[in-house]
Amino acid sequence: MSMTDYSVVVVGTDGSSLAEPTVARAAWLAKHEDADLVIVCAYSRLSLRAEARNIATLGGDPRGGEVLGRAAANEALTRAVSVASGYGATVTAALMIEGDPAEALIDTVRKYGAGLLVLGARSDVSFAERLLGTVAREIVDRAFCDILIVRPNKPGEIAVPEDAEG
Repeated sequence: MSMTDYSVVVVGTDGSSLAEPTVARAAWLAKHEDADLVIVCAYSRLSLRAEARNIATLGGDPRGGEVLGRAAANEALTRAVSVASGYGATVTAALMIEGDPAEALIDTVRKYGAGLLVLGARSDVSFAERLLGTVAREIVDRAFCDILIVRPNKPGEIAVPEDAEG
């Protein structure tokens, strides 16, 4: 088996508590691999009225794991770019894509020729997620590149990589 350097790293973000450490890990790897970083936020479109209600209410729409509306996607993407830039990564694209998250990530990997896809995954999934599957599960089944899944160390505790240069 030959080992290759990553020239492009793709990372997904959804604005959740796991998004920041996931983007941080991807940014750290991209910087140390001298790779371009592409950040993707897939979202579901809402009507203007539903989007306003979603923004105005804590928790918004009860559909878990989805970024609901362009405003929420823009906020998640803006935060992800800030985190990545803080780690010194070269962000070559920050994409808001309407549609299924797994499909958006796989299409982006293909389009940019990424060698690594980084995403966050919780270990405590709901009954519905067990039946229907998660974004991480779908990507593991379908992706054709290396995949790094970032998980929290303990509930409520998420480790962010420190700079390894010393």
